[in-house]
Amino acid sequence: MSIDQIAAAALQLPAKQRALLAESLWNSLADPYAYPIEIEETNALILAQERDEQMESGAVQPLSHTEIMTGLRQ
Repeated sequence: MSIDQIAAAALQLPAKQRALLAESLWNSLADPYAYPIEIEETNALILAQERDEQMESGAVQPLSHTEIMTGLRQ
């Protein structure tokens, strides 16, 4: 069964069952926002400043919300 077929079948479910399915699927994923290590506030601020400087200098390009969500769905 393809993802399109699964999605079509899931959309036929009542709202409560769709919500339970969505929650179940979400909980089955690793947290995409989890930082792999503990980080102190000072170090977090330093990292944020470094990332900001990288974007300002053009060393890295920021991603749009759409690009981030597309990447998370892959």
